[in-house]
This record gives sequence, structure tokens and C-alpha cells, in this order.
Amino acid sequence: MRRYQQVVDRLGLLQIDSVNVLARAHLMPVYSRLGAYDTGLLDRASGRAPRRLVETWAHEASYVTPETYRLLGWRRRAYRSTAWGTIREVPLANAAEVAEVRRLVAEHGPVTAAEIHRFFEVDHPRTRTGWGWNRTVAKRVLEYLFFTGEVASARRNAQFERCYDLTERVLPPDVLAAPEPSDADAVRSLVEIGARAHGIGTARCFLDYFRVRGPRGAQAVHDLVEDGVLVPVRVEGWDRDVLRHRDATVPRHATGSALLSPFDPLVFERRRLEELFGLRYRIEIYVPEHKRVHGYYVLPFLHGEHLAALVDLKADRRAGVLRVHAAHRTPGARPVRGGGVDVADALALELRVLAGWLGLPDVRVGAAGADARGDLAAALHGALDGALHGVLDVGAPAASVLSGPLSPVGG
Repeated sequence: MRRYQQVVDRLGLLQIDSVNVLARAHLMPVYSRLGAYDTGLLDRASGRAPRRLVETWAHEASYVTPETYRLLGWRRRAYRSTAWGTIREVPLANAAEVAEVRRLVAEHGPVTAAEIHRFFEVDHPRTRTGWGWNRTVAKRVLEYLFFTGEVASARRNAQFERCYDLTERVLPPDVLAAPEPSDADAVRSLVEIGARAHGIGTARCFLDYFRVRGPRGAQAVHDLVEDGVLVPVRVEGWDRDVLRHRDATVPRHATGSALLSPFDPLVFERRRLEELFGLRYRIEIYVPEHKRVHGYYVLPFLHGEHLAALVDLKADRRAGVLRVHAAHRTPGARPVRGGGVDVADALALELRVLAGWLGLPDVRVGAAGADARGDLAAALHGALDGALHGVLDVGAPAASVLSGPLSPVGG
């Protein structure tokens, strides 16, 4: 748990996404930094008291520490300007249902949206037509209460549904008892968390980490610079003002390998990613299949100091196979020098570690009855057949690459 918590504390948040093509989005960033680890650590940290992680709207829906949860109170209080339309409209459109759901959660929590719906129908049979009371409305009311902080997620069930409970029964007592930070102090702390996680970047990078907008964020950056927490620096090739967190260290070089989720904090801010690594990366999940360039669920592969490949992966759990649908060398990927391990060989080793972590006995390049796409596919197929065991230390492939605040940048 100690190493897991260190990674979470350094990152500041784990974005949640329900896409489970490979592994849940919030599981992958820790894998990228620690290698194979016990995913039950997250369930214990977020589903048992005293909780070390709780859910809230941060970058997107995310796990954060309870302390960081308190720092986002200003956003919950200002839901009329910070939430989307269906959330803002709930108190006006469903005032009676809001009161009823509050009562049901207080009496029966932790409960899912489906359970709330069933509780409600016992006393209020569905006699209305049109919009009526249905699961969509139940979920919307719960999400309003979740966004505003009246309820929180006590855990996720086996179907990955939130189990809602009163927030005072979810947050640790010492966090509940702590003084409420001022909005300015809270935003400043959030910006610093983003800066520490990045190590180096622009104000836009740091503000985007928790989706901070407007003058309040700009003032927080200014104050952090004035206090010496953020230090202006120059980065070759960047035409923007760049800031470094004062605690960031610059490694002489980066070694090791790591697969990065599309939702990894290192790739949140796409312009920063392109300027640092020369990679124009886009998530193509919502792109029509015939228009996709690299694939459906594509992971950048960090090899040494470079994002050297893009691989489209799928966990075929029924067949017990990690499938590589496509493998591309990134544009401008540099050749290996000084006796280093080739990208295909390093990627093959990393894929075997990943497959083992996912409980999949085999790795195959290509879908069933189809060849894989991409200019790296053939070399990867050969590397997997060759199985270069012992060439790399695959026990902790990512820790040496992503462990420090600035280490993803290279040196």
C-alpha cells in the first residue's frame, strides 16, 4: 500500500472511465509506474474506512485523496456555473424527488441508482407517462447530489456502479473536522498539485489538471510564481512561457519502458505532449472505424526518453489473450543507440508483463483471423516469438521512467 499511495499522492488524481477494453482507466496509471500490482489496493483505499481515496469531479470523474476532495468544495458550491445543464436543472425540475432521494440514501445507504429506483417505486408506483420517474431521473438526482457533495461514492460494486451514501459517512472524520479552505487557497493548492505532478509545463497545463478556469486560476499561478513555488524556465523548442515546480528534479537520462493509458496524467494536455515528445496523439474511440489512424484503444509506449510506439490493444478475456490489433512506430521515432534494446523487443517484454497482470496467458499480434496493422506489427510479432527474456528487468519497468515529478520529460 505504501508504494501505491506514493504514486497516487504524486499524481494527485486517477481519472475514472468505464471503458474496459483493456483495463479500467484508473488502474493503468499506477501500473505504468509500478508494474504489475494488486488492483485490490484501490478497492480497499476507496471502499473501506478510513478511506484514502474518494470520488469527485476533478479533471473528469476521478479518485482523489480526501484532502483534495475538500479543496474542490468551491466547485461543488458553485454548481450552477460549474456543472452541466442536466445537473443544474435538477433542483427546479425534480425538487420533490431530490428530497425523497436524500431520505432514501440516509436510511438505506450505501445504495446504487437502481436500488434507489426500486425503493422509490414501493411507495410511489409508476403511474406517470412521458418523463415520469425512471432510472434516468433517479440517476440524474443522485448525480446532482454527488456533484454538489451531499452524497459520495462509498464504493463501486461488481458491475462498477457507484454505491451512494451520505458524504459524512464516507469522508474520514479528521477531514470532515478540518477547517474549510478559502476558495483562493483551495485553487492555489490544486494548481500546485497539477504543477508537482507535471514537474514542468505551462500555466495552461497546471490549470487543466483540475479543470480550473478564469481569473481565480490565473491569480493562483501568479501567486505561486511570486512565492517561488513555480519557477520560470526556458525549454528549447517551446514558444510559450514555461514553469517548473521548485521540487522537480531533472534526471540525466531516462531508462525503462511503460505503456500509458489514453487517460494517463502524462497525456492529459495534448499540446504539452506534442511539444515534449513530438507526438500528436488523439483518442480515436469515438472516431468511425474507417477514419481511425492508429486504432480504437491506443496506448503510447514510452521507451527511454521517447514515446516510440502506439499500440492498439484489447484484452480478449474469453480467449485468454492480449491482442495487438495494431502497432505503429511514432512519427520521428529515433533509432536505438548504444546497445539499447530495440523498441519491438522492449514492447514485447512489456506486453507479456501486462498480459500477466491482466490474467491473460498469451499475447498475439492480430485479431482472430486477421493480421495486425502498422509498421511495427511484423517486428513485434517476431520479438514476441523470440521472447527476449533477461534483456530487460521487467519486474518494475515503469518505476524508473515515471517515478519522479519531472522524469517523464527526459533530461
